[in-house]
Amino acid sequence: MQAGSVIGAKADLIVRIAHGAADIDAAQHLRYRVFYEELSAKPDVIARRTRRDSDAFDEICDHLLVVSPGRPDIADPIEVSDGTLVGTYRLLRQSVAEANRGFYTQDEFDIAPLIAAKPELQFLELGRSCVLKPYRTRPVVELLWQGIWNYVRFHGLDVMLGCASLEGTDPQTHALTLSFLAHFCAAPPEWQVRAQSSRYVEMKLMPRQEVDPKAALKLLPPLIKGYLRLGCYIGEGAVVDPQFNTVDVLIVLPVSAINPRYFSHFGAREEARSAQRLMS
Repeated sequence: MQAGSVIGAKADLIVRIAHGAADIDAAQHLRYRVFYEELSAKPDVIARRTRRDSDAFDEICDHLLVVSPGRPDIADPIEVSDGTLVGTYRLLRQSVAEANRGFYTQDEFDIAPLIAAKPELQFLELGRSCVLKPYRTRPVVELLWQGIWNYVRFHGLDVMLGCASLEGTDPQTHALTLSFLAHFCAAPPEWQVRAQSSRYVEMKLMPRQEVDPKAALKLLPPLIKGYLRLGCYIGEGAVVDPQFNTVDVLIVLPVSAINPRYFSHFGAREEARSAQRLMS
């Protein structure tokens, strides 16, 4: 898959792979705007000066960009070569992670035992999901998933995992949603991953019988709802991230667990070879 490849389209938006330093810089700028200016993350000196969210993983990851080819009516647009950037997602393949600094997620959740237990599978870490507020809708989430699914098929990947966030650092404010995820969406034994012991936060803050699943779903961010629709599992324990002002949960999504009805949106698994020919 070449950098810059368009790997999904919906309405007047496209999703493609970042190409070159300018694209990655735009993604970092968008992440800063959403994480630090909107969602109250705490920038360090360099981030505040550059107005960029960046770390050492950026240089080894692929970056999905959601681009509006036109000129949307948004303040101070972040422009790229083919339009205006409205969303981004960071992807790290297992082969790349193992050749470099490992997975970012390992700092919060102990994913190493799961990966070691399944040497026949290839994992993909998803992270730094970020969409401008006017575009934080189901169609844009589905476009991101269209891009991720085509990326997964192209590279022959088997499992997606990564952190998903709830805004704010007080788990009690998310008692309903955390309890719902823990009681109703927990990973089966063969896919279980636990938060790092030093950072573990209990998710079962309410008894199962007191949880209203419909009410909990309404409170969840669109991204987590999208994961759940596809059939993801939730790891054990949450983690508070003071820098990003979030409570994080772990998403584990084996390709084999994806709800088959969503293949009509993203393309059937059997289409992988066709996708490779199109995106090579």
